[in-house]
Amino acid sequence: MSQPRPDRRDRRRTMITPEGIALPITLASRGSRFGALMIDLIVMTLGFTAFNLLLGLIAALLDLADGKGPSKSPKSDPLFDFLNVAAFMLLFLFRHGYFLIFELGPRGSTPGKRMLGIRVAARDGGRLTTEMVLARNLLRDIELFLPIGALASLAGGGTGNAVILLWLLLFALLPFINRDRLRAGDLVAGSWVVERPRQKLEAVMSSGQTAATGTSQTTGASYRFSDAELAIYGELELQTLERVLRENRHEAMIAVHEAICRKIGWNPGAGDERAFLEVYYTQLRNRLESGMRMGKRKASKHE
Repeated sequence: MSQPRPDRRDRRRTMITPEGIALPITLASRGSRFGALMIDLIVMTLGFTAFNLLLGLIAALLDLADGKGPSKSPKSDPLFDFLNVAAFMLLFLFRHGYFLIFELGPRGSTPGKRMLGIRVAARDGGRLTTEMVLARNLLRDIELFLPIGALASLAGGGTGNAVILLWLLLFALLPFINRDRLRAGDLVAGSWVVERPRQKLEAVMSSGQTAATGTSQTTGASYRFSDAELAIYGELELQTLERVLRENRHEAMIAVHEAICRKIGWNPGAGDERAFLEVYYTQLRNRLESGMRMGKRKASKHE
């Protein structure tokens, strides 16, 4: 078996979930985080440009519909004022809504992060909250957008530019001087960026038949969970269970198996933990997906 690269070994951590389960994770590299940010900025720029072009086309069509032709004095045209406001609102939404919407999603990642196989996670092992995502992305304004905007406005150079460049440099160096490669937004929000597991869960399931039929191929035990027994948990616990199954660490599976059995009032038993968890995972996922199709979501067991 090939040994992981020294850099990858240095990025390995253990995350303790709220249930007290230890899960191994790998922090995203600085290069992948930078690359993901560049991809996201390109996507944002292209999206904003496309919306601006669409607004311009709408304005031209409205002018033609009024029989006036293109506006000769756009600065005094109410339509021009409206489009200016719309463009400003779009810029705000792209700067803040883009990261907020994608990182609060079930994958916890923007398109750039998804392309490079990384995602945002809470350092306490819990669910990413709106407050966390807001904090880490509002800090991005201070770290990146505000200094870049200030540099663009100070075309004359001088000491002003030097101060802003120093400001940018200090924030850029922050991930290099802390062990967990955290930027300022991560430090404030209590988050970090981790690698997504590269192995698909289906590839490590012991038997597709076990999950489909609810019957263990090892012991022959049949597992059927009632709606009340499945309703205890939500999306956060489903993700934790998925990580446990993918990592396939026996001690973690025993701990999760016992925790679920205590919660639903079953006798834990021993020797068939993986089959139990695979069936519970499949039935819980089906229940949550069915609820989402009906417009109902359960983020965690606390809701």
